[in-house]
Amino acid sequence: MTDKRHGVFGGTSSADGNASVELLITHGVGLHARPSVVFTRLAKSFPCTIEIEVNRSGLWLNAKSIVKVMGARIRKGSTLKIRAHGLRAEEAIAVLEALFVNDFAEERPHVRGA
Repeated sequence: MTDKRHGVFGGTSSADGNASVELLITHGVGLHARPSVVFTRLAKSFPCTIEIEVNRSGLWLNAKSIVKVMGARIRKGSTLKIRAHGLRAEEAIAVLEALFVNDFAEERPHVRGA
């Protein structure tokens, strides 16, 4: 699956409780403080293991750790891969992907005269 408008490159899932998705970060300032908190809280709500990889670095970080997510300094234009393993992994990936597709439900400031 590819959705360039929202930066979704593709997702996979399997019968053994594994799922993943790769996203392009399109948010203006990347995954800054507030979105990072929203992301990690949502990740913590699932019983499965959830990890992230930034820019295909090969380094997988605990997506439930605000320290790890903030420390990754995920900027606009970064590629973020999210993988989950275990109970409700596919659901976790779908919900986390939707968070990015909906741009963290942040309201854009209205610009006068635009």
